[in-house]
Amino acid sequence: MVIVIAFILVIGSGLMHAVWNLFTKTSTNKIVFLWSIHITSFVLLLPQFVSELWQAQLTPAVLALMLLSMAFQMAYCFLLPIVYRLGDMSQTYPIMRGTGALLVPILSVLFMGETMTPVGWAGVCGIVLGLFALGGFTRKQEKEAPAIRNMLPVFAVGLCITGYVMTDKIVLQTLSPVALIELANIAYLLVLSPIALRSGLIKQEWKLNFKTILLGTVCSPGSYLLFLFAMQLAPLSYLAPMREIGTVFGALFGIILLKESDGLRRIILSGVITAGVISVGIWGSP
Repeated sequence: MVIVIAFILVIGSGLMHAVWNLFTKTSTNKIVFLWSIHITSFVLLLPQFVSELWQAQLTPAVLALMLLSMAFQMAYCFLLPIVYRLGDMSQTYPIMRGTGALLVPILSVLFMGETMTPVGWAGVCGIVLGLFALGGFTRKQEKEAPAIRNMLPVFAVGLCITGYVMTDKIVLQTLSPVALIELANIAYLLVLSPIALRSGLIKQEWKLNFKTILLGTVCSPGSYLLFLFAMQLAPLSYLAPMREIGTVFGALFGIILLKESDGLRRIILSGVITAGVISVGIWGSP
């Protein structure tokens, strides 16, 4: 029953993650949009965050891990708008998520003592191959394949995802998921505030996109919050690949709503990823 709840939480997390990334891709100014959704979330969660920190016993090791998590989140937030300026959502989103889907299970098994069944590993491989193929990285034609130079920020985002997920798994032993969300909000605001406040475009962004800003305020922190709750219930090596069902949602959003090209191939590859997710979800945990 616990595994089923974790599975549902992860699927919901993936859907919400794809939704707020869609909103970011379609926003007028991506920096201002991201700043707007995180400043709103920050204000709402601040009272509980202060109360929890006041009562928590924060050792130097925990404080160091909190700062490390913030560093990964800051790098992620800095790179994400760059990534979405370089290519289609249905191309870049699968590759940056695929990097984390590959690295997190490997590192979890190596350093956290977790295990996964052979069928689960096969599912992980299917997910990762499907993700990279969906992003176009496996194409041989130079004119169709994403430029290596443009892919460097995409892979860097994947490394940031791996870093903060692994770190937060440890910090969850001391802080609640809500506190970790607020920690991420602070990291994002440290990166985005100087740029957003100097832009003079905050009022314009709210005027044009206030509905998606408010929805993003729920979906962006809500996506990771659901995943953090799931991490309290099941092994990280099992959950991280399953979360990449969000890539299927993201690819479908890009094709259907943003009218991005190569729809049939990407739908087929989304089916491969979904099959991998199902394999991990049903047979991945020992």
